[in-house]
Amino acid sequence: MLVRRAVVRRVVLTRAMTRPRGFSRMRNDAWLIRASALAPVRRSEVFSANRPRDRNMRNFGRAPGGWMHASILVVDDEPVVREALRRLLSLDGYDVAVAVSGDDALGCIPRQGFDVIVSDIRMPGLDGLQLLERLRAVNPRVGVILVTAYATLDTAVEALRLGADDFFLKPFEMDDLRRSVKRVLRRCQATRDDRSPRPLTAHADAAGLIGETAPMVAVRAHIARCATMPSNVLITGESGVGKELVADAIHAASARREQPFIPVNCGAIPETLMESQLFGHVRGAFTNALSANPGLFVAADRGTLFLDEIGELPQVMQVKLLRVIEDKQVWPVGATRGVPVDVPIIASTNRDLPAEVEAGRFRGDLFYRLNVVHITLPPLRERRADIPLLVAHLMRRLNAKLGTAFSGIEPEALRALVDLPWKGNVRELENVLERAMVLGDGETLSLQHFAEARTPTTPFERDLRDALRQFERQHVRDVLVEAGFDKREAARLLGISLASLYRKLGMLAMLTVLS
Repeated sequence: MLVRRAVVRRVVLTRAMTRPRGFSRMRNDAWLIRASALAPVRRSEVFSANRPRDRNMRNFGRAPGGWMHASILVVDDEPVVREALRRLLSLDGYDVAVAVSGDDALGCIPRQGFDVIVSDIRMPGLDGLQLLERLRAVNPRVGVILVTAYATLDTAVEALRLGADDFFLKPFEMDDLRRSVKRVLRRCQATRDDRSPRPLTAHADAAGLIGETAPMVAVRAHIARCATMPSNVLITGESGVGKELVADAIHAASARREQPFIPVNCGAIPETLMESQLFGHVRGAFTNALSANPGLFVAADRGTLFLDEIGELPQVMQVKLLRVIEDKQVWPVGATRGVPVDVPIIASTNRDLPAEVEAGRFRGDLFYRLNVVHITLPPLRERRADIPLLVAHLMRRLNAKLGTAFSGIEPEALRALVDLPWKGNVRELENVLERAMVLGDGETLSLQHFAEARTPTTPFERDLRDALRQFERQHVRDVLVEAGFDKREAARLLGISLASLYRKLGMLAMLTVLS
């Protein structure tokens, strides 16, 4: 079956560029595609990633930037635009396939490994934003570039928030699109080079590392630097800021990424078992030692050992850990010889270790051995500008986990979340969002969802309850002022019934003030 094509159709793709092969002269800043340039495409060819290129193409098989046979999928319901993009990108040496809709694209993507998807947004059925969201869930590494003629600011923000690599508004410069494809391919190549066997937490887009504020940019720079050398690293920060995520990201970006990453919570292992767990034991070393245990250091050999809450390590174990670091070998319990190990240590703590050293509770020599590179993670209250990005990321992840379908959060609720102290940091934010999404309904989270989710069991949650109540009180007061204290009009503006408004005024202790 042939895909129908218009004989001649005006397509605004670019301005002030060299006339592409197969295009007529420009008219009103647009090239006209000649009918002769558009050979019929059979349905069986639509999803072929190895379509024959033009015979006169000089750079056959070599895409710019050293990419050999990079594959691109163009998704557009407009046949002329789809074919124009296919031909122009093919001139750069890419293997270009086309799909007529988002649903068709999803059907072919699992069968063929595409490096970049160039997709229109407004299409029948599955649109470009929905396609992007599905792609990110299946393959977070594929590059996605979205184009549309019907963009709004909200559409652009949503596209970038969902993980689009670039966004173009028609008409656009074709050269700009080609440069964008090159940039995305370079990013894909870097991601492949740094591929980790633990993808859920190995990348800087894990929940605790989301953010574009200066402190988080500095943290990511430290991670990139630490990954290039096998030095010991000390990560400090409050509980819930994402210290293990940083440790995992360092390992994932290092040359040891194919080797084990072993996390150990030093505060969770009983002191009587700690030596055996860390350094191992030989058979018969103690009662019930019926078989040998190599220990966690040996398990992490040539990989990375992450010692979480290093400040909880007993002093007797601090001495033995120092010896392992200095000798680069472990002595299993009951052994007569050491076992060589090649293991850099990443340690973390929420304590002030220099103060612990001064107080004699932590060995100074061990502290200096661990503190070769120091990364400090900022608390969430010191990077409030990152909270909207974190909320969007966590809501997508929680939707997948809980099976919910919340599409966003109301501005008033988001402002309330930004203003909270967040003593529990990202972990507390995630817990608050999850509780609201479990107990709430509808498509967007509102202040009411968080009010229903409150439980006065911890100081953090009491802070949330008080802040939300204060914010809601101010919002209702502002609406009443706008309505001239006409409660019926205020209820209409708030989108609630008059009875609900009276109940809310009673709960907020505002009746005596405003009546």
